[in-house]
Amino acid sequence: MRTYHCFWLLFWAGQPHQSFLTPLSKRTSGFPEKEKVLVLSGNSRRDLHRSKRSWMWNQFFLLEEYTGTDYQYVGKLHSDQDKGDGSLKYILSGDGAGDLFIINENTGDIQATKRLDREEKPVYILRAQAINRRTGRPVEPESEFIIKIHDINDNEPMFTKDVYNASIPEMSDVGTFVVQVTATDADDPTYGNSAKVVYSILQGQPYFSVESETGIIKTALLNMDRENREQYQVVIQAKDMGGQMGGLSGTTTVNITLTDVNDNPPRFPQSTYQFRAPESTPPDSPVGRIKANDADVDENAEIEYSITEGDGYDMFGITTDKDTQEGIITVKKALDFENKNLYILKVEATNTHVDPRFLYLGPFKDSATVRIQVEDVDEPPVFSRPAYIMEVKEDVPINSVIGTVTAQDPDAAKNPVKYSVDRHTDMDRVFNINSGNGSIFTSKPLDRETLLWHNITVIAAEINNPKQSSRVPVFIKVLDVNDNAPEFAMFYETFVCENAKAEQLIQTLSAVDKDDSYSGHQFSFSLAPEAASSSNFTLQDNRDNTAGIFTRKTRYNRHEMSTYFLPVVISDNDYPIQSSTETVTIRVCACDHRGKMLSCNAEALIHPTGLSTGALIAILLCIIILLVTVVLFTALRRQRKKEPLIISKEDIRDNIVSYNDEGGGEEDTQAFDIGTLRNPEAIDDNKLRRDIVPETLFMPRRTATARDNTDVRDFINQRLKENDTDPTAPPYDSLATYAYEGNGSVAESLSSLESVTTDGDQDYDYLSDWGPRFKKLADMYGAMDSDKDS
Repeated sequence: MRTYHCFWLLFWAGQPHQSFLTPLSKRTSGFPEKEKVLVLSGNSRRDLHRSKRSWMWNQFFLLEEYTGTDYQYVGKLHSDQDKGDGSLKYILSGDGAGDLFIINENTGDIQATKRLDREEKPVYILRAQAINRRTGRPVEPESEFIIKIHDINDNEPMFTKDVYNASIPEMSDVGTFVVQVTATDADDPTYGNSAKVVYSILQGQPYFSVESETGIIKTALLNMDRENREQYQVVIQAKDMGGQMGGLSGTTTVNITLTDVNDNPPRFPQSTYQFRAPESTPPDSPVGRIKANDADVDENAEIEYSITEGDGYDMFGITTDKDTQEGIITVKKALDFENKNLYILKVEATNTHVDPRFLYLGPFKDSATVRIQVEDVDEPPVFSRPAYIMEVKEDVPINSVIGTVTAQDPDAAKNPVKYSVDRHTDMDRVFNINSGNGSIFTSKPLDRETLLWHNITVIAAEINNPKQSSRVPVFIKVLDVNDNAPEFAMFYETFVCENAKAEQLIQTLSAVDKDDSYSGHQFSFSLAPEAASSSNFTLQDNRDNTAGIFTRKTRYNRHEMSTYFLPVVISDNDYPIQSSTETVTIRVCACDHRGKMLSCNAEALIHPTGLSTGALIAILLCIIILLVTVVLFTALRRQRKKEPLIISKEDIRDNIVSYNDEGGGEEDTQAFDIGTLRNPEAIDDNKLRRDIVPETLFMPRRTATARDNTDVRDFINQRLKENDTDPTAPPYDSLATYAYEGNGSVAESLSSLESVTTDGDQDYDYLSDWGPRFKKLADMYGAMDSDKDS
């Protein structure tokens, strides 16, 4: 039966129906004349015949954005099992049931409690059911119905971008596509015209237009020129309701830029340009700049300059500065005021990128005349050559001329020139030059073997203006002269075995020559005349710049002759012939039967890896020097330990004895006790000398006691001898000799202080004759004598 009921619901859903909705004035008010009723039908399982039903709905419609104060009435649910006695209860479930949609469980009336927005949710699917209040069992199967939200025009069109940016080439044809704008409307496009958008242009006419249905913006004016106006701002409006009155609208801004095309040729602002260039301007240096103006930009404004004609076509060139699009005129060759002082050029400026569409406007190039005036300057002298190469034989006499340099003043004045050698390039002053005619001559002897090439610099300066000078390099090659005799290629020291046989080769000789031979060296070897007949060896010239030494006899005795010195004469074949005598040292050695050396006097030959005699002597000398250094260092350290206590610059080697009054003389001091000299037994072991540093490393050396009444002189000499032989004694002594005085002395006191006690009268009047300074002294002592007499 459930399947049967479902069939009827689907059937009614497909039937045409009229949808309207009338809100109730009050929640408890009655239903409208034609209210929306959804009939829930159900039959007994035993009753299979159809029953008469009321009009059935399965869909409700509700207007969005309801602004009333009461709940919005949606519709009514009704079951054919409802007898009106309140035994049935209606239940609602699904989207928003109980919150957004409520149902009167007795009557089945459905109401919307909130304001609905179709753009948030356009359809709500709910399920309705009627149950028996007493048993709680459903009397009808659960039925599903739909509440659709009817749209109203409450959303204005919105563009996908707030600002559009577009660009088109200038001079475009009318109707050229620029950009397409798009606006969307959130309203229901299937219901009415709320979402039907129409485009229109509010700002930007008459330059641009927009298609009302598609939003495509096109050009509307012919030949729009970027050079006149580059930026355009267009305002586009989108309006719904098909553009009718009351529709909502939105706007957007479109910024349109005209891009450049090459529709303007370059033009020089003036027809003639004037420049000046000193004749001293070096090649590739700029003379001036010219510029042709082009209203276009970027690559369309790129210009290429060229010199098309003129009398300076080969003297000047022009290049383009890529940053400023200026033409830079440069010097190609050296200028000469004396030859030509005015050049006239025709310069052409051409666009590098030409658009064929605009060739009808005329040629995209322009030309101008350039006049270049050459200015005269005081130029330095110019040498006839950029460099000079000279040759001279090494045996040429001093002051011989080897060549001449020439320089002239290029100016019209033709000032005289003087020459000199840059001494920084000829520090040894080997060459000199005549300041008037530029002839170079030698001032010192030459030697090719010492220096083959001499590179000097010659300076030419104007006599009237020495600052105007120029330089030229001079390369002087020293030619060889046969002035060196050949010599051995190395030092030859060989040996011969005692058991050698006659005609045995013992050494091969070769020679070298410092001179240069163009045809190659050819040396000849021979024994010196004094050794040719009496020598024990023979020499054979191999004719290939080598020679061999052979034994003349059989067997040699090293005990009879241990070393032979063989003089060899070497000659060359150049002119004049040079020869030298070289010596070959031949030692006689003991050898085995195979000719291997066993022993001989030349230890260096036997032990090639051993030390020579000179090396051994050098090692012994180093050892001796090292030992002497150690001994001296030890002696200095010992002397440093015994330095005196008195080390200042005011070192005094004497003992100073102070007396306050007349007393016992030397008995009052501790420096020297004459009693000790008389009686050596009374020496105090605890008293140390005060004039030297106390020696702690050596104990005081005690000496034998002298006999009583020993003579003082003998005693002192004995002590002096002992200190001279004592290694621990200091390097200096304090020696004081006294004749005994004081108490018990036969000579009594020698002090002048005691003279005042004598009975003899003293006359001091003679002091008055010495001057006013001594007169006061005479009066003082004279007064003392008067007091004494009284």
